[in-house]
Amino acid sequence: NSHSFFSAFFVIISLGLISSVCCQDLNRDYYDYSCNDFEEIIAKKVWEWYKKDETIAASLIRLHFHDCSVRGCDASILLDYPGSERRANASKTLRGFEVIDDIKATLEKKCPKVVSCADILTAAARDATLLVKGPFWSNEYGRKDGRISIAQEAEQLPKGREDVTSLIEFYQSKGLSLLDLVVLSGAHTIGRSSCVAIQKRLANCNKDGKHPIMAPRYLNYLRRKCKNGTEYVNLDAKTPSTFDNQYYKNIESNMGLLYTDQVLYTDHRTSEYIGTLAKDDDRSFPYLFSSSMVKLGSILGEAQDDGEVRLHCSRVNSGY
Repeated sequence: NSHSFFSAFFVIISLGLISSVCCQDLNRDYYDYSCNDFEEIIAKKVWEWYKKDETIAASLIRLHFHDCSVRGCDASILLDYPGSERRANASKTLRGFEVIDDIKATLEKKCPKVVSCADILTAAARDATLLVKGPFWSNEYGRKDGRISIAQEAEQLPKGREDVTSLIEFYQSKGLSLLDLVVLSGAHTIGRSSCVAIQKRLANCNKDGKHPIMAPRYLNYLRRKCKNGTEYVNLDAKTPSTFDNQYYKNIESNMGLLYTDQVLYTDHRTSEYIGTLAKDDDRSFPYLFSSSMVKLGSILGEAQDDGEVRLHCSRVNSGY
């Protein structure tokens, strides 16, 4: 039940069972005196939204990834105006904005002008992971909210059709490693994709009708499911609502939904990681995922020097 969940949750927080190694600008104790129960407020709100719609967990993790992968973790993805990241084609299927707005409104009543939208996104992604039986990790805080958001920059994010070299280059440009690429891709153990996103992949068949890197039965299932482009399919066909290493087992069976998932098993630079994580029985994947999420949340940009704490996450403060 919710009481036992939160009791366990805050025991973990207080003990700091998983510590993070972050950058000098961020601190685990950042809000201790200005808003000491902000993590509890965020966790309860994420729980409330999750009870109404369990798919929101994957959406919050994805929203955090999209934010940190453009201008650093500065909540630029939340700014809503013509030409902003949020209005980009790459952002059309992003969800969870209303969750962040709800959390922000609650925090503004409790601790006005204190907690940044970027820190809310970071905490919400961690709490969402925990709700789908994923790992806990300690976050460090103190991110500033950026004042700049450019749609064209969001279009540089991977779209599910890139080769491994392109993926490696993208991750390295953010200070993330080859292992981070494979581990963070494991977030696809939960969540969904639109059929529109995989239509070209489903049509990419050899002359004999066999897909180059997709199991025939899985291919047939997806073609039936995606006759209507408005449908959605689970990223993990076996355990779509549970955070586990089934994603890697699926890839070994040629059941990676996105091209960027399956291609990790065909490239020698990443295939060994896939094989190891598939055989892991969930021992190291949660720990590795925690570590990679801390690194993702540590990507800081220009906003750290000239940013602000927004009063409303969808717009910059007045007077700027």
